Amino acid sequence: MSYSNKTALDIIANRKKELAIKEEANKPSHLAPIKYPQTDFFIADIFDTVTYRSDLASMEYPLFALKAGDTRSRVYEHDGLIISIDPNRYGVATMHDKDIWIYCISKICQAMYEGEEIHRKVRFTIYDYLKTTNRHISGSDYERTKEALERLKGTSIKVESENKKERIARSFSLISDWYIVEEKDGRMIRVEVEIPQWLFNSVANKQVLSISPDYFRLRRPLDRRIYELARKHCGYQSSWKIGLDLLHRKSGSTGDLRKFRLNIKSLAESDELPDYILRFDHNKDMVIFKKRSKNK
Repeated sequence: MSYSNKTALDIIANRKKELAIKEEANKPSHLAPIKYPQTDFFIADIFDTVTYRSDLASMEYPLFALKAGDTRSRVYEHDGLIISIDPNRYGVATMHDKDIWIYCISKICQAMYEGEEIHRKVRFTIYDYLKTTNRHISGSDYERTKEALERLKGTSIKVESENKKERIARSFSLISDWYIVEEKDGRMIRVEVEIPQWLFNSVANKQVLSISPDYFRLRRPLDRRIYELARKHCGYQSSWKIGLDLLHRKSGSTGDLRKFRLNIKSLAESDELPDYILRFDHNKDMVIFKKRSKNK
C-alpha cells in the first residue's frame, strides 16, 4: 500500500470516528441534568434518613397517563381486575403529576421514621416540592403544580374485581382534597394535600418501595413507568425478564407496539435507567432488567 493511500484511509477512519462521536453527543439524553447539585440550606430536606418512596399498587397498575393533555378514558384489565380511569375537564393525571404522590408518601414515611403521628393530610411548601423533585422554581412551575393538583383531584379511578361469591367495585380520586394559601401577588406559599384512605393505609402498613432520586430526572413519562415496573417486579431479585408485549400492556402505553419497541431500544442503548441495566433481546422480543452494582 502506498503512503498516499494509507494517509487517505487514515483520514477516512478519523472522519468516521469524529462523526460517531458527534452522533453520540447529539443523542437525546433520557436523564435531565441535576438542577440543584448542592442541598439548599433553606430547604427542609426531609429525605436525609428516609429515601423517596412510592406505593406498590400504583407501581403495579397504570393509573397515570403517559401523555400530557390526555383526555381519554382508559381501561386496564389483568387477572380478573378491571381498572377504569376517567378524566375531568383538566384531563387525566400524568406520570409527572405522580411526583406529588411520591413526595407526600415520602413525607409520611419520614414522619413514621421519626416516631411522629401521621395523617392523611400532608403539608409542604411548593418551593420545597419543586426543588426536591428536580424542577424549576419559576412562576409557571408553581402554576403547573396547581394544575397537577386539579388533575389528581379530578381523575376518577374505578376498580372492579370478581370472585366465586361476589363482585366488588369501588371508586376514588387520586387525591381526596387540596388546599393552597397564596400571597396577594399570587405566589403560592403553603400547600395541604389529603391523600385517599386506601393510599394512607398502604403507606401506614409499609406497602411501599424506595425509589432512586434519579427517578425525577427521567424526562419521558414512559421511562418513569418502565423504571417503576422494574423496581416493583425485581424487588430484591437480581434480575427480571418480561416479554415486550406484556411489558407494553403493563406500562399502560396507548401507542402501538412498534413505537414502544423503539422506545425500549433507545432506553436500553442509553444505559440511563436508574438502578437497573436494561437489555433488549431482539430474537425473543424479551426485555431483561438487571440490578446495577452498588459500586457503579
